[in-house]
Order: sequence, then C-alpha cells, then structure tokens
Amino acid sequence: MNYYFGLDLGTGSLKTVLFDANGKEIAVAEQEYPHYQPHNGWSEQEPEDWFKAVKRNISYIMNRVDIDKNDVKAIGLSGQMMGLILLDKNGDPLRRAILWNDGRTSKACEHVREIVSDELFEKYSLTPARPGLTAAKIQWVKDNEPEIFEKAEMLLLPKDYVRYRLTGNYATEVSDASATQLLDVVNRKWADEILDLMEIDKSRLPKVYESHEITGYVEKNLADELGLSHETIVVGGASDNAAAAIGVGVVKPGRTLTTIGTSGTVFSFSEKPILDKNRSVYCFCMTMPNTWHYMGSVNSAGGSLKWWRNTYYPDDKDYLEINKDLESTKPGSENLIFLPYLNGEQSPHFNLECRGSFVGLSTLNTKKDMTRAVFEGISYALNDIKNGIKKTGTPIDIIHMCGGGSKSEFWRQLLADVYDLPVALPDMNSENSAALGAAMLGMVGYGQYKDLVEASDHILKMKDHVYTPNKENVEIYKKYYEEFRKLYPALKESYASILHL
Repeated sequence: MNYYFGLDLGTGSLKTVLFDANGKEIAVAEQEYPHYQPHNGWSEQEPEDWFKAVKRNISYIMNRVDIDKNDVKAIGLSGQMMGLILLDKNGDPLRRAILWNDGRTSKACEHVREIVSDELFEKYSLTPARPGLTAAKIQWVKDNEPEIFEKAEMLLLPKDYVRYRLTGNYATEVSDASATQLLDVVNRKWADEILDLMEIDKSRLPKVYESHEITGYVEKNLADELGLSHETIVVGGASDNAAAAIGVGVVKPGRTLTTIGTSGTVFSFSEKPILDKNRSVYCFCMTMPNTWHYMGSVNSAGGSLKWWRNTYYPDDKDYLEINKDLESTKPGSENLIFLPYLNGEQSPHFNLECRGSFVGLSTLNTKKDMTRAVFEGISYALNDIKNGIKKTGTPIDIIHMCGGGSKSEFWRQLLADVYDLPVALPDMNSENSAALGAAMLGMVGYGQYKDLVEASDHILKMKDHVYTPNKENVEIYKKYYEEFRKLYPALKESYASILHL
C-alpha cells in the first residue's frame, strides 16, 4: 500500500494527516504555534515555528506507525492564503510573516492601486486592488520597511516556506499564487506588467507550478531525521480553501464548498475565468489545469463564535452550553442582528476598518438571543458571498460543508435555511478535508490516480443525510438577511470614524 501526507498549515495550528491510497486516515498529529499582534490590527507569525511543527508532526507519526518509509510516496501542502514571508540571500526570514488577516494595509492598498491601477489588476488578477491580498502587503513593506525589502531575495507564501524548508526549492502553485495579485490568472503565470510597475524582479518570486506537479523531493538529511525516504516527492499543493474543496469533492460544476474555521469561505467550481463585474468575489485558479473557482471569505466566521464563547461562555470548551441555549431560541433572534466584522471584512466589502456590531438590541433580548444572532450573522455574511458567486452566472446546486463549524448540527441546518440550498457533509472527518485535498494532489502527482476527478470518485463519499431547507425558516431568514444587507452601508462611515478616534 502507498501512503501520502497531507499538511494543512492553518492560522492556529499545523494539522498533519497520513492517508493511505484510498483516502483512509492512518494517523493524525496537530501542533499549535504562537500568534503575534504587536499593534492593533496586525497579525504575524514566525515562519520557523511552522517548520518546527512540520518536523514534530511527521516524526511523531512516523515513529508510531508500522509503515516502511519507502511506502510514503508524497507530501501535499495546504496553507493559509495571502500571507507574506521575505527571505534574505541565505534563505532566512527577514521579519515575521504578515498573515492573511493582517489589517495594516489599507493605505498601502491605495498606494499600490495608484501604481498599478485597478484596470490592470482586473486584467491580470481578475480583481481590483484589495487590502487583504499579498500585493498590498508587499507594498506596505516597501513603504514602511524599505531596508528589509531591499534585503529580500525571495518573497514566499506561507505553505511555500514549508516547501522550501522540506526540499530546498523555491516554488509555488497556481491556486495560492492567484491571491498575490501578481499572477496572470487566465494564463496561470506571473503578470510581468504588474511586476514591472511594482518594481519586483521576477527572480524574487518562486517558480509557478500546477497544483499536482512535483516541485521537489525531501532533502536527504531531513528525510533521515523525519523517518522518510529522500525520494518522497513534494507536490505543488494548494491554498487551504482550494485543498478543502478537493477534500469534499468540489471538482465538478454545480458543487460549492462552505468551510467555517477561523475565517469562513464560500468556494465554487468554474470552467471559465470571468471577471466579477460586481467586484464582490475573487476568481482564482483551481487546482486542476484549465479550471478556476470563485470564492470569498468572511474574516471572522468561527473567529466571531470563538470570541463570543471565550467572553461569555469561558468554561464551555465543547460548546455544550451554547448548543443547549440555541435550542430555546427562535429564528431571527428576537429581532437582533449581528455583523461579524470583528477584524474587518473581506468579501463583499473588502474593508479592514469595519468592526462587529449588534443591531436591534433591546431589554427583551437575552444572552441566548445574542448567541443565536452570532450564528445567524456569520451565516448572513456567508450568504453575501454565495449570492455574489451566483451573480457571475456560476451554477450552485448543492453545498458541501467542512471545517470546525461543520461539527455543529445547528449550523448545518441554519446554512441550508439561509442559503435555501441542500447542505451535505463528506463521510469522513470533515475537519481534515484540506489535509485530504493536499494528499490527493500528492496521489495525482505520484501517479496513483490520473487526475483529481478520478481520485475524488474513488475516495470521496458523502453522508446519506442531507440537510434540506426548512421552507418556513427560509422565508423568515430572507427578511432578516435583507435587513442585514442594509446595515453595512449605513454604518460604514461610523466604523472608520470610531476606529480613528
């Protein structure tokens, strides 16, 4: 039997899962690492902490399974998107990594927009300048830490730093590179015109691969340390959302992924790269050649719920009290609406200065109502993205759900009602969908399967139970969602004013 590692580099931890060729989980390890916020709105991590977690997890697993190291054929990488790591001439980080949810780049985004223009960004990256994407982070370093930028010999995304440490090679792949705003998304290569205007030499960027392609082999000394063969391949891999989509079978038209972790994402398969004229969602390269996807992210999805739990249910680690409280509440949370913009927002507003709000709060509301409103508000924000994707003409027939939020039966039904679409779950540990997707790319890269469709058809099964919309609740949520949509425009100026008092 052949075996494959899937490494999922998240914001809070690295999940490492060893799968057999049938997609069965053989062993799992997880390692957390520190998160730094040196200033309000900043979000950083030490790249070396990621690699320490990689070594710890792989060694832990290989020491506990009875598998010949030569039977571990490939490593697939999945990772948090939109980050920035700057390496010096020796391959050492020049500063902490700036993460996807960092909020410092609003001014830098306006600067890079002046340099490149939204017209050119839309021509190549199929989106106007956005503060959350990597180009704005690069511009921030150029504007605020020019001495560091001058020393930078290589600019990498988070998972690609892990790849470099595993193989010694600088490489990336199309799904993750799409979110840099430096990629020609239609032609799946670096956009020379953007690079010239931003004065970024292409030699400072890694080579771009398709997601299943071999990018290198585990270095011999490291392989010996980890208990692997130095012939173990490392494939391109995928961004976390693209990997999770593979891991739940979103490899054909009509299928859409909703994942709820720290952030929340809606992700739809597309056969064509078409600019979203409403500028509400991204169009990025899919993990299969000549395919693309639409997606948008809620910055604080599970993050909002975790904040609410830590603040008002500090001892409820398993969400048991929260689930009990939800049972005695009604749709609409007694006319209370929560806006989940605790750390700014990505799609569809792309505003890192907006903040969270409860609107409609009265003396009649209880903590239970507020708890339900948090779930509903996150779901309305995800519905914003789903609707944005539908406006591009992309078909959405069924929602495949994964991530930590998928463990909540309440949330599964809530999303079916808010989306007015059936919601299905993979018949596996859906929290490890991104790791499975990464491993499946390794399987295709090694030749276990000819492509991801064959791998998906062989490996993936969905649970028999499908959450179908409750028509009575659908009508209730339509009314509350329309009120939710009106609140951001009404509060936008106040968010900015309050933040800068």
